[in-house]
Amino acid sequence: MNERKLKEVLSQVKDGGCSVEEALTSLKQLDVDRLGFACLDNHRKLRTGMPEVVYGENKTGEQICKIMAAMLEGDGPVLATRVSDDKATGVLSALPELQYYEQGRMLVGRPQSESDNRRGNIAILAAGTSDIPVAEEVRVTAGSLGNKVRHAYDIGVAGIHRLFGAKEIIYDASVLIVVAGMEGALPSVVSGLVDVPVIAVPTSVGYGTGLGGFAALLGMLNSCAPGMAVVNIDNGFGAACMATTINRL
Repeated sequence: MNERKLKEVLSQVKDGGCSVEEALTSLKQLDVDRLGFACLDNHRKLRTGMPEVVYGENKTGEQICKIMAAMLEGDGPVLATRVSDDKATGVLSALPELQYYEQGRMLVGRPQSESDNRRGNIAILAAGTSDIPVAEEVRVTAGSLGNKVRHAYDIGVAGIHRLFGAKEIIYDASVLIVVAGMEGALPSVVSGLVDVPVIAVPTSVGYGTGLGGFAALLGMLNSCAPGMAVVNIDNGFGAACMATTINRL
């Protein structure tokens, strides 16, 4: 049950094409596709405003392909995250209508057009070049969900003057997503400069005591900067979804 189908049912009730009881029966049947190894929640976008998205890391290329083929039969954007190059090659051979974003490791079909039903732009800042893969997961996800997205990369605190070269992007944003590894300092700096929500994304980039992103995560969680929230390590997708929710009118 998606928004289009719901409107059809309600229009039929309005026009006398079906009874209230028939419509109620239809609406009680929450729409799922059972593929044996997966059960697709087709009702999710109507219920939450976010489509179901495929997490591809531990799925086979064949599983990703079958799931995305079923999703393409519906409405709205179709996304898969954490898809390796070799899996993407196989999926694209069967579903050429999809597009693969190598740096962000994402497959996308039928991306949502930029919507006027948004507060403004989402700005994505990445501290270092090594943080770009996570930042690209943010960018592709947020753009595919209908947001206007701008970005600036490699502007971390090791050369803090670089941050001010991105001030037009920073001060034009309704939500900022700041991606950083190592000590994870950049989101705190940015949050101290703006009056809009900042979503911090720690990455697993860093040497030994970075502990695979835990140092950045703890630094962000212990920030004294107001108006900043933190998502899980390397979770660009989650940050983009949170920013999309904030950015809705």
